[in-house]
Amino acid sequence: MLTKNDIKLIARLKQKKYRIQEGLFVVEGIKTIKEFIESSFKLHQIYTTETFGLSTSLETIISETELNKISFFTNPNTALALFKLPDVIENKEASGLIVVLDTINDPGNLGTIIRLCDWFGVSKLVCSKDTVDCYNPKVVQSTMGSLTRVKIAYVDLECYLETTKLPIYGTFMNGENVYKTNKLPQNSILVMGNEANGISSNIEALVSKRLAIPRFGNIQETESLNVATATAIILSEFKRYV
Repeated sequence: MLTKNDIKLIARLKQKKYRIQEGLFVVEGIKTIKEFIESSFKLHQIYTTETFGLSTSLETIISETELNKISFFTNPNTALALFKLPDVIENKEASGLIVVLDTINDPGNLGTIIRLCDWFGVSKLVCSKDTVDCYNPKVVQSTMGSLTRVKIAYVDLECYLETTKLPIYGTFMNGENVYKTNKLPQNSILVMGNEANGISSNIEALVSKRLAIPRFGNIQETESLNVATATAIILSEFKRYV
């Protein structure tokens, strides 16, 4: 049975401060929930119209009407689950390609970039502290389970980049044509900037190699690509010769 306290708790988890306070975040949809259950994330409670066959202490059977009350979706998908926030990931130097995000604001963009990292085998994503929270319900949903496979750290970007030994690549309108660049190293950092303003000036100063995606169309009104789309193109070029 769904209680008023359940409804109140879930509604509060839409906001980051309450997710931190409660140590919980929301996952919706059977397929995505199953991926989280099978991962290292710890299930706190699941509210579902169809049993998952879990322990009765973790599973609450509810009606579709009750699911509508707690879901963040316009069209709820059978189940909503609460998972415990993981421990904060330590910021350790890693090998391989690392994607760094400088102030990404849109949950959909972050979710898509997490999926892209998963697709291209990028296991670590480093975000500025003012990038949208990866446990925002919209981010979680748009990752389609990839959040279980990509490690995400929120750091002081300037300090992080100042201390790394890896080459730092960044995307700019006036950078080198990425299609004409020599083989891109797999042990490196790729910085992607804010949707409206790109890479901030203090981070730009730390970039050692500037890349650009050339525009082939004639329509000058198209000022730039969506950051998630640009990330897909650049990651594809990094993986071209793997």
